[in-house]
Amino acid sequence: MNRNKTLKNIPDFKLSPTVDKVGVEERVARFQTRSIKNESKVQGLKLVLNMIDLTTLEGKDTPGKVRQLCYKAQHLHDLQEGLPTVAAVCVYPTMVAEAKKALGDSGIKVASVSTAFPSGQSTMEIKLLDTKFAVDNGADEIDMVISRGKFLAGEYHFVFDEIAAIKEACGKDARLKVIFETGELASLDQVRRASDIAMYAGADFIKTSTGKIQPAATMQVTYTMLCAIKDFYRKTGVKVGMKPAGGISSSKLALHNLVMVKETLGNDWLNNEWFRFGASSLANDVLMQLVKQETGHYQSADYFSID
Repeated sequence: MNRNKTLKNIPDFKLSPTVDKVGVEERVARFQTRSIKNESKVQGLKLVLNMIDLTTLEGKDTPGKVRQLCYKAQHLHDLQEGLPTVAAVCVYPTMVAEAKKALGDSGIKVASVSTAFPSGQSTMEIKLLDTKFAVDNGADEIDMVISRGKFLAGEYHFVFDEIAAIKEACGKDARLKVIFETGELASLDQVRRASDIAMYAGADFIKTSTGKIQPAATMQVTYTMLCAIKDFYRKTGVKVGMKPAGGISSSKLALHNLVMVKETLGNDWLNNEWFRFGASSLANDVLMQLVKQETGHYQSADYFSID
């Protein structure tokens, strides 16, 4: 569907729907009571693995560390047969070329953070250069942070225009994920408003957090964003993806998120084209659970590579 034709009528973002916080908490509590066992659990865990953006975003990142992470992305646990790869490896723009080379023709995407990650405190000129540098070096996906100060000051059109400009800088091939840093937004109403702005501005994914601020990807926040995606799809026919990031390190929590996606958006979103986990330690916990399902015993963490 032609997105530009679909999104002619941009709403007044000051009128974004308010969120029933109590209702959200009750709904999330129900998702957390779901029990997934046996073969369904194994299938769910493999699906989680295939949705992970394996991430390293540290000042001490080196080309060697990035190559190691890319190797892990392709060889999660060679002793375990039938495992998928992760969806993507996420790095800083300066490491994109190294990751692209290391991943080769594996089919794993290279994602890059952008727009002065994690603070977003820079000029538009620098944010565009940051994005174009990553794309020119081979990034398949861009994870940008919004200007939270502008958003919290009520300058919604500034944020809208910023996202639209970064989307244009991504070109035709790189998909755009828009990070809100929900731990700074103070309320679910603000999370909903940020979701609406990002989707109408051209986001391919909306994403909770940078992973640098707590709280990050709570289920309440993720559910609020999923509902925004559902409403946007009903109004426009345009699908938008979801990426919770930060604080999801256990298989149990990841599976609860999948249940929430299925019951809110349906099976069409249960793939890595439309749903991702931003994580560094989640993969190892999932691998340990899969070994436990097969053998009945937990393997020591020493049997799994350190991210």
